[in-house]
Amino acid sequence: MMAPVTPPSTSRGSKTRIFSTEFLASKWAKLFFSAVALQAIACATFEAYVFGRFQFSLEYQKDGILDDSLKSQYRTIPTFLTLFIFGFLYMLFLSWDALRLKNTIQIIGLCLANLAIFVYAILQIDQIEESLESLLTGGAIKPDENDRNVWALCRPFLIAVPVVVGVVTLAMGAIAYQLYREFAWDILKQIGADYRMKKRFLHYQIYIAFLKFDFFFFLGFTVQFLVIVNGIKDFELGLHIAAIPVTIAILLCAAFFTQRENRIGVCFVILIYFGGLAYFFFKLVRIYQPDHSQDYKAVRRSLTTFAVLTILLIILTIINAFICMSNFGAGLKTHLLRPRGPDPEKEDANSYQMHDTKPQLPSRMTID
Repeated sequence: MMAPVTPPSTSRGSKTRIFSTEFLASKWAKLFFSAVALQAIACATFEAYVFGRFQFSLEYQKDGILDDSLKSQYRTIPTFLTLFIFGFLYMLFLSWDALRLKNTIQIIGLCLANLAIFVYAILQIDQIEESLESLLTGGAIKPDENDRNVWALCRPFLIAVPVVVGVVTLAMGAIAYQLYREFAWDILKQIGADYRMKKRFLHYQIYIAFLKFDFFFFLGFTVQFLVIVNGIKDFELGLHIAAIPVTIAILLCAAFFTQRENRIGVCFVILIYFGGLAYFFFKLVRIYQPDHSQDYKAVRRSLTTFAVLTILLIILTIINAFICMSNFGAGLKTHLLRPRGPDPEKEDANSYQMHDTKPQLPSRMTID
């Protein structure tokens, strides 16, 4: 008699699953992740070259010689580089997260976020040109011919960034459609065939995706504001720095309260959303006020872009928060809190069928 084969334990697999390459099991998942990774490598390399060329061309001066306006222009290029590198790495992280969770909504959100980065990459070309011209006029660039022609040397690489991002965005959109078809079955297995339950789950996925993108655009606006804008008082500077970890905590609480269907917690988070919305409206108006517009000159267009996108995202986040709260008590919580590991009942059933099908024949003959 053949000894029964013991199925391999899944306890270890469930622990290491989050760090495995299981999310790249399908062809379309590999293509999507590869496109985002290649974009991150290529564009970060271009931005690093621009930053290095810019740093080598600077005429280092004693403190106090550069006025506030010139200092603001000087900080523009390093800030753009930092934002782009963080943006591409964050996109790579969200791609891994979306493929691991098989979250179609987040995949679509990544395509839209990449489109926003494409717009930002176009805006940076003019802003960096203006910054270099101001620094050249102010005597902050070395007098050597190569250094004074730093814009001509950097321009091809700056143009290449939106070209790469645009091509990758189109590729991501095409692959996202295939991933949508591929992940549909997994959603069906997790939620079931109930149309209303699938609709509730869809709103939950949209809300969680908004939270992840809210963080990126809020951080992008805050970094530009803190580093480049002049005339910030110490008290205001401290508040903005403290707002970064507080925002992370709020977004984590928002996801936790929604998953646990905690109405009081969600209502508290929504109130904070309205506070954030008022803040970004205030900043958007402040950028163009005559008394303060000069402080924002070096980064006006990019700050406006980030502020408008953040306002739109917060409004959509508030709407989806109310929709998710209206779905509380309808049974979605059970599906969300269900362990994502292998189903032990299915495993036992498969094991029974694999090892015990043949021995069933004699037992049936005996009964007959």
